[in-house]
Amino acid sequence: METTNEHYRLLLGLDDSWDVVDVDLQLLNRRVEIQLAYIADGTKCPDCGGRCPLADHAPERRWRHLDTMQFETILIARLPRTNCAKCGVKTVTPPWAGKHSRFTLLFEAFAVAVIQACGNISEAASLLRLGWKSVDAIMKRAVERGLKRRELETVEQVGIDEKSYRRGHRYISLMTDIGGSRVLEVVEGRDLEAANRLWKSLPAGQIEKIKAVAIDMWPAFIRSIRENAPNAKIVHDRFHVSKHLNEAVDKVRRDEQKRLKKEDAPSPLTGTKQLWLFNVDNLREEQWLRFKPLQSMELKTSRAWAIKEQFRWFWEYVYTGSAKSFFARWYGWAVRSRLKPIVKVAKMLKRHLEEILSFFRHRITNAISEGFNSKIQSLKSRARGLRNFKNYRTRILFFCGKLNLTPDTPGH
Repeated sequence: METTNEHYRLLLGLDDSWDVVDVDLQLLNRRVEIQLAYIADGTKCPDCGGRCPLADHAPERRWRHLDTMQFETILIARLPRTNCAKCGVKTVTPPWAGKHSRFTLLFEAFAVAVIQACGNISEAASLLRLGWKSVDAIMKRAVERGLKRRELETVEQVGIDEKSYRRGHRYISLMTDIGGSRVLEVVEGRDLEAANRLWKSLPAGQIEKIKAVAIDMWPAFIRSIRENAPNAKIVHDRFHVSKHLNEAVDKVRRDEQKRLKKEDAPSPLTGTKQLWLFNVDNLREEQWLRFKPLQSMELKTSRAWAIKEQFRWFWEYVYTGSAKSFFARWYGWAVRSRLKPIVKVAKMLKRHLEEILSFFRHRITNAISEGFNSKIQSLKSRARGLRNFKNYRTRILFFCGKLNLTPDTPGH
């Protein structure tokens, strides 16, 4: 038995302060319970770090450890409590587990790897033979650990974007590190207060290092940047500009379709919505054969589409001055088109032209944030408990934050 106890003491990486006093092998329950005892006379205060005598021992606690030969392994111990003259009576954190955790550090490291591989709490819980709440707690501790370790000194370009969270126009706002392809923070809402919370999540002095911010034209985001990061350049995201132009073309199509339906002849616009919105380079051959004749018809939608397509060349310029000259010509064509949705978008782009032209100096977009859309949507649809925003934030940072989530495990 002494040999067995010493074997487990070495496997657990315990120092001379701890000893294995009993190993209970339960064959029917397929469980190994390891009883530990603190054998030193004194210890360090967990708050101030000073040496102090023991006061007593806390009630017995249990921790889930890595399985031993497919047997569930449980550590059992009464943790010592210090009698510190400065801090009072404090319970010592064991070397094998984090504070308030019911799992050892080695088990949590294994659990983090399983959750990352599964991408789903329910599947991970089944493999780990744990309840949903236990896996959720491991994820939350992992994210807290990762955020404390995270380094942000190299972050110079960020993106801010909003995403739908729940029905009823409920949104979340995300800040992404464009260079690092990671989510930095997630907050509930998309108003000025929410945007300000994103900036407050950065450490002191980091905001001054931010050179450019990619956003859409949402007023709350613009105001928040000007208030919190006045030295950073605003770069309006090209994908959101394209989205506004596509929506204008679709509005022209819908209005024209209503008018044509009132006439006796069949409308050529019926069933063509996606043809006007797709990039022509991505159309299949059969779609192109159907779409090509529509371009030459005397349709308002055809003119709106041509104006939208022409704007794609704006992003191909290298120099700001050339892009600005192109925009002036394009803007004249758009406002003379007498297509109200197109005119409205053109005027909006002109109001934000300086921030749109910033693209040619910084060459950033919110493509990183857009790339997380499918992953975040998958997290929302596959996981339970996401009506709780805190759970939603934890999952986004766990899977999209590129955090160092693994706990520091004890040496052997």
